[in-house]
Amino acid sequence: MRRTTLGKSGLDVSRIAFGTWQLGGDWGSFDEQTAISAIQHARELGVNFFDTAQAYGFGKSEALLGKALRDELKRDRDSLVIATKGGINPGGERPRDAGRDWIRKGVDESLEYLGLDHIDLYQVHWPDADTPAEETAGVLQELVDAGKIRHAGVSNYDAAQLADFDRTRPVETLQPPYHLFRRAIETDPLPYAREHDIGVLAYSPLGSGLLTGSLTADATFEASDWRSKATAFQGDSLRRNVEAVAELAEFAKARGATVSQVAIAWVLARPGVHVAIVGARKPKNIEDSLAAADLDLSAEDLAEIERITAKGVQVDGASPEGVA
Repeated sequence: MRRTTLGKSGLDVSRIAFGTWQLGGDWGSFDEQTAISAIQHARELGVNFFDTAQAYGFGKSEALLGKALRDELKRDRDSLVIATKGGINPGGERPRDAGRDWIRKGVDESLEYLGLDHIDLYQVHWPDADTPAEETAGVLQELVDAGKIRHAGVSNYDAAQLADFDRTRPVETLQPPYHLFRRAIETDPLPYAREHDIGVLAYSPLGSGLLTGSLTADATFEASDWRSKATAFQGDSLRRNVEAVAELAEFAKARGATVSQVAIAWVLARPGVHVAIVGARKPKNIEDSLAAADLDLSAEDLAEIERITAKGVQVDGASPEGVA
């Protein structure tokens, strides 16, 4: 597994991070022990970077991750980089809350669920327009000083919001959505992140399933799966993207790869992107994804991928307020 330095944070991390959104209850049902096996298998294959969040089931995902990695966390804590996120309360009166009290409460609860005495990377999950940036950045610095977190970053911020945060303390990492059918970050905030050496860990490189090759134009989802309410997984948008993915799968096959591997490798090839976050609920699924870290795409490959996916539709995703 290839590694990289995550921008100015200095963290030495695998280029693939294991993400755990799918283990919080927002993606339908799953078998807990099989999910634990997937996490452990990722570690066996060289992943040292694991990302979760307070809002992924409010403790469910964090507790499952802590349980899966418990033995190694006790034996060799510094061999693992554990990241989590806070600052939102989906379904609450205030869906976004990056204020001092909620952030402090979230960090303490995350430490308890994960079973840790410190978090390697703590990220503000979504920008909060009702809280001054200096308050959010200030409390994160206080938590660093207290030893509860080691590094601080943000998720889903634009360049202006990054600059506001930077005035109080440097943003060390940024976690944005990025895949072949969701490319808005290329104009904002990816250039800012490159200029300021911010470590970028891209989430949803497989488009929440769009780029796996497993979906059909008439795909349906469990009611508890957020995609059942998303326009990206309905009607003409789904049909056009499924058609583009089918063509991309043929391109991948000719190069001895899967469409998922090509999609992840494309994200990792983008200037300024350090890490791709990939989730799995079964050990066999993570094997396919991890192989993407070793897939080098030529300039000709990248141009052909652009040509194929230009036939698709750019989509949005979920937010604390719901889905688009």
